[in-house]
Amino acid sequence: MPLRRLMVFVALLACASGDEYTRRGADMLFGRRGTHVWVRGPWLEVEPSRDVDQVIDQLCPAIMKLPRATAGHYGQEYCGAIYTLGDGVYYASYGSPLGKTTGVVGAEKRKSCIPPSSVVDSRGRTMTLADYHSHPWSPSPMSVFDFQNRTQVWLIRIQFDVACTVMKYVPHKNTPRPGEVYVRRERHWRLVGLLESERDKELGIVTPVEGDT
Repeated sequence: MPLRRLMVFVALLACASGDEYTRRGADMLFGRRGTHVWVRGPWLEVEPSRDVDQVIDQLCPAIMKLPRATAGHYGQEYCGAIYTLGDGVYYASYGSPLGKTTGVVGAEKRKSCIPPSSVVDSRGRTMTLADYHSHPWSPSPMSVFDFQNRTQVWLIRIQFDVACTVMKYVPHKNTPRPGEVYVRRERHWRLVGLLESERDKELGIVTPVEGDT
């Protein structure tokens, strides 16, 4: 992208997302490298932990404070990452609104943001475990697109809606193991679905799991 166009884009993004969030001092909190999105960490709104679930439990309340995160039809998705520096501690990156709005789904427009390909942390080399993203209305579970193999970047995908119903998808991409879909309930993960075959994982077809698992 030419420098002038990039500067205009950043200015428009700052207006849309709230400049106080887009920048931290002189640092950009997210951006693009070609077709890939990067995000900066750690996000100080989310306390680090050796238990990754404690990080996950903080994500939704933090994201819902951001501009238009709860605005429904006019809302904004945010995408970020959960990562470590190899020290056994998990951190959350800032959430990025970079993406596009596509098509119409029922009465609502489908929102999207681009899962980050990398995390920038001034303290050292990062290792990403999971991506996360929000939906600006409720109820809003993961979509078929969220499950498809072609959209999987990391080992785990986390998603939540404005009611802070949190879902986890473990895709087991490129392995014969079924993909696993969980919902977070009372600080525990409940298995609610499986993507049983490679074809199911390619197409994003979930088979519900009945009963308490």
